[in-house]
Amino acid sequence: MRTADLFRLDVDLIFYDTTTAYFEVDEPDEDDQEWAGRLYAPLRRRGHSKEGRDGQPQVIIALAVTRDGMPVRSWVLPGDTADVATVARIKEDLRAWRLGRCIFVGDAGLYSAENLTALSRGLGRDILAMPMRKVKAIESAVLTRPGRYKQLADNLQVKEVWVGDGERRRRYVLCLNPEEAARQRQHRDQVLAEIAAELDLLRPRQDDHPKAACALLASRRYGRYLGTDDLGRPRLDAAKVKAAEKFDGKFVVITNDDTLSAEDVALGYKGAWIIESCFRRMKQTGLEVRPMFHWTARRIAAHVKLCVLALQMQRAAEIRCAQSWARIAHTLASLKAVRYRMESRTIVQRTKITTELAEALKKLGVAMLSRSSPSPKPRPHPTRHRHTPGIRLP
Repeated sequence: MRTADLFRLDVDLIFYDTTTAYFEVDEPDEDDQEWAGRLYAPLRRRGHSKEGRDGQPQVIIALAVTRDGMPVRSWVLPGDTADVATVARIKEDLRAWRLGRCIFVGDAGLYSAENLTALSRGLGRDILAMPMRKVKAIESAVLTRPGRYKQLADNLQVKEVWVGDGERRRRYVLCLNPEEAARQRQHRDQVLAEIAAELDLLRPRQDDHPKAACALLASRRYGRYLGTDDLGRPRLDAAKVKAAEKFDGKFVVITNDDTLSAEDVALGYKGAWIIESCFRRMKQTGLEVRPMFHWTARRIAAHVKLCVLALQMQRAAEIRCAQSWARIAHTLASLKAVRYRMESRTIVQRTKITTELAEALKKLGVAMLSRSSPSPKPRPHPTRHRHTPGIRLP
């Protein structure tokens, strides 16, 4: 909470997500009884990597970010920790803030019945994306519910859907992106054309049931649209194609906050791109959170915390200057200092401060330096007691 107080942040809306950071090692940390009860348990574990490196040990980095993109809390967890298992830990830590009202925004990877219960107890209000193809109620009750969409933006339409009664009543917000729907339809048409060509090649050999037919059915690209006939041969399944059309350009968000309008819920979740931007900056813009070459848990945690601190400094500068960090860094780079000796004195002289640089320094609260000044004298070493014969020092 000290971070929020320091930067006077609005923490009513908190975005939460996790990412992974891998290590250039072959073996994960071993479980050892000597770690029991210690502050830093082993962190490097094999788990599902969000960077496509499932075979390498990794750690989980979790961030809680405000609507302005300012990280207010970070966590470093073992690499085999599932997203849905992190909510209980986050709930306990954020509950200590004693916020008047907090809305927790998370991705579909955090959705589970246990997490919904944990969030409602610890944080009160939440907005979570739904894994649409894994929840039966989405396809059977939400996507098929009649009603008009409300235009929210050129690329976003929303519709509110209530499912169930009493305590089992759930509030869903169905969102439609027409541009994304058109793109997905075009992609599916291309895939269906490729499937038709593959089936034409297999047709003369269907009596032999070649391996190519099995490969086609097992394909992640084509298999979702295929079925088999009475002889086990692949064929295009029209029912599967029609079912896939229901999901074009749509995503579903669930919330337990009845005071929020459907528009606010949709825009609140759409704002989750902010935390994705934070992760990209930590990995790709010079903060160097990866790769990590530390092996002790306390050094790994310290490395991540320092990267998050650097991200906080960048965001603080961007908020104050209303400019991107790249632009701010370019402006500050023009300020240089030259040190030279004149007779018995050492002089430090800075370059000329432009109008743009002066404005940036003012917004950042950095005092303007004089054009030239004498170099500060080095501090003398503390006087040491010299041993004098016949005198016993204390």
